[in-house]
Amino acid sequence: MGKRQLAMKFLDQAKVFIKSGDGGAGSVSFRREKFIPFGGPDGGDGGRGGDVAIECVADLNTLIDYRYQQHFKAGRGHHGMGRNRSGARGSDVILRVPVGTQVLDEDGERVVADFTRAGERLVLLEGGDGGFGNAHYRSSTNQAPRRADPGWPGRELWVWLRLKLIADAGLVGLPNAGKSTLLAALTRARPKIAAYPFTTLHPNLGVASLDGEEFVIADIPGLIEGAHAGAGLGDRFLGHVERCRVLIHLVDGTLDDPAAAWRTVRAELAEYGAGLAAKRELVCLNKCDALAPEAAAAKRASLAEACGADVLALSGVAGTGLRELLVRAVANISAAREEAGEGAAEARSGAEA
Repeated sequence: MGKRQLAMKFLDQAKVFIKSGDGGAGSVSFRREKFIPFGGPDGGDGGRGGDVAIECVADLNTLIDYRYQQHFKAGRGHHGMGRNRSGARGSDVILRVPVGTQVLDEDGERVVADFTRAGERLVLLEGGDGGFGNAHYRSSTNQAPRRADPGWPGRELWVWLRLKLIADAGLVGLPNAGKSTLLAALTRARPKIAAYPFTTLHPNLGVASLDGEEFVIADIPGLIEGAHAGAGLGDRFLGHVERCRVLIHLVDGTLDDPAAAWRTVRAELAEYGAGLAAKRELVCLNKCDALAPEAAAAKRASLAEACGADVLALSGVAGTGLRELLVRAVANISAAREEAGEGAAEARSGAEA
């Protein structure tokens, strides 16, 4: 039971059925009052059906609520009544989702909406219109219409909700590369850490800080060769680093060939696509505390030759090289923001404030 609860703690995709409310029917009614023998039609219109909307909120980080309820139906509009009384509108249904949620069609191919900021709201399905009552059809040639319309039906469909965590930096690497240990060393996150592969079964988030500047780090389950084809835990969790500005690629220094491990993960990133292979990358040789200085230097040089970039020597357990990693991560994140034009946008917003 414990393992089952752990697996259900984080949910990053769910399929739900939504239906907007039907419109209420119009009323056929005639005015009936004492001393008014020729009362005209006074049937009111039906009420509009409720809408189905999705709202992005800041206090959620999983779609676990949709694990237990998959059907959501808005309220039906009330019928019209005599004395020109219109029916009440049906109640709306609002689905609350965390920041980073995408809404996809039933096939999971087309993105209908992408929520990246708290407070964003979108009406997915509008409720059906209410039917007209007979007062609507009164005319000079038809003084006593007996026509009233039924309400228009609401719409229904299945949609996929898919969560892609929003983080500034993403930890990638083979299983047991020390990603969770590094996350715990850099942040206050407390992921599960153990001496066997695939300890991490779902993504973890942590907030790191350097001289007052904070950024979010996402740790995803390890990749193995063939992950894009479903090997191991597959590559489904790579969606959580699609939005990252920089990838922190951890390579286990205790492996015989760290360069081969780096190539394996890079191949999986390229197979996944979505621009992951083109993102800024910080390559780190981890677990250097378990190596002799000569062996660490040799493996670091071999890895640098393979990736064509400077390689950081790290130890999440001993705390070696962590500050240098933070400095480089902050610099790359800032550079990525400037490339995306966010720095200028933030400066303009600050000046307007």
